[in-house]
Amino acid sequence: MKIRITYLIILLANTIAFTQTENTKTLGFNEFIEIVRLNHPIAKQAELKVEYGEAYLQKSRGLFDPKAFSEVAQKYFNENQYFSTTNSGLKIPTWYGLEFSGGYEQNQGQYLNPQNNNPNAGLWYAGVSLSLGQGLFIDERRSELRKAQLYLKGTQAERQALYNELIYEAGKFYWEWFNSYNTLSVYQDAVFFANQRFEAVKQGAFLGDKSFIDTVEASIQVQNRLLNLQQAEMNYKNATAMLSVYLWGEGVIPLEIAEGTVPLKADEVENLTVTGQVYLQMDSIEQNHPELVQYQYKIQQLGIEKRLKQEMIKPKLNLKYNAITQPVGNDVFSNYNLNNYKWGVEFSMPLFLRKERGDLKLAKLKISETQLVYDAKIASLTFKARASINELETSYNQANLYAQTVTDYAKLLNGEKQKFDAGESSLFMVNSREMGYINTQLKLIELISKNQKAKLATDYALGLLSNN
Repeated sequence: MKIRITYLIILLANTIAFTQTENTKTLGFNEFIEIVRLNHPIAKQAELKVEYGEAYLQKSRGLFDPKAFSEVAQKYFNENQYFSTTNSGLKIPTWYGLEFSGGYEQNQGQYLNPQNNNPNAGLWYAGVSLSLGQGLFIDERRSELRKAQLYLKGTQAERQALYNELIYEAGKFYWEWFNSYNTLSVYQDAVFFANQRFEAVKQGAFLGDKSFIDTVEASIQVQNRLLNLQQAEMNYKNATAMLSVYLWGEGVIPLEIAEGTVPLKADEVENLTVTGQVYLQMDSIEQNHPELVQYQYKIQQLGIEKRLKQEMIKPKLNLKYNAITQPVGNDVFSNYNLNNYKWGVEFSMPLFLRKERGDLKLAKLKISETQLVYDAKIASLTFKARASINELETSYNQANLYAQTVTDYAKLLNGEKQKFDAGESSLFMVNSREMGYINTQLKLIELISKNQKAKLATDYALGLLSNN
């Protein structure tokens, strides 16, 4: 009964191994990453970051939009019109702190303020206002627009940083999937060969060429291999489920890996090593890494804020001038005279400037704080990049070395099998050689996966994954 159950288990294992190799479709690493890049929710979120920046820039540009205005005020009391004032026109702010304005003014009434008196046809005016003190070199409008321009560039860097993080995390799980699949394949082959040996030993025992005790040892090997196979199957299923987290279709629809879809095989993966280009990118990490670029734009924004606070320490000195003219019929300029104008000057300045000096100090402190975080980030990313480069180079050498080790173990196993078939070796020695061969295969798969992860980690630390 026990032997029949063992046969049933072995047959089931071989059937599973056979069905997994039929009708399979390979999902390559680059193909997988492209799916992630196009449809993953975080990828969509990364694109929204840039849209935020564009909207903020549009809002800031609106501070320079021309503005039409109209003011009407009337007062009636005891059936008398005290006054009626109308002032309509257009104001046009500019980048250099000048504000142009023009309009039409018509005022009348029994009790009109004398300074508002004008001809019955009203007055046309056109003029300019200029800040000669506070706001001459920078003001709130210019400050907001410059910060918005930097913010847009910062959102573009933030998008790259999100892509860099997403591709790194997704890539790691792909190579975990690769590792579990190829490990499963090794154990499937191990069960198949253990079953073949069990059948051969059993037949040899019946013929008197082998000892019946060898059938027990061969059966134990089959059971141990089946146990490892079941564990490998579970690991592969879990890795497949985890990889599905990163697979999304158009319209942000979650997908699952189709049955029969498998990763690359171990012999289809090329081991990667450090190139001279990597060292060049290492030298330019400060200019290229999106996280560092974000901090650079943030420091520049704080610099603009600091400049504005410095400007606020100056006194306010605003000069206004309006040329005015009385229209004759439809001709506005027929009565224009240089001696007809309205002007004014405005001056103010706090005596102690405590608020202004406090704001300036806070702006400087924010810059210093951000600069310290930036310097620490450079050191951290530089270390990660160097460590990843070292691991990439070491794993490349290890994988190449172990590929030869696997070949040598295969030769030992074949030689031991030949000796066993000739009666010059024992089943124990064959099993021992085969376990060595299986372990070296598993180790090589692990090293290949480690090498690919090291390449991912290197590109991630250098901030390059968003560009791939």
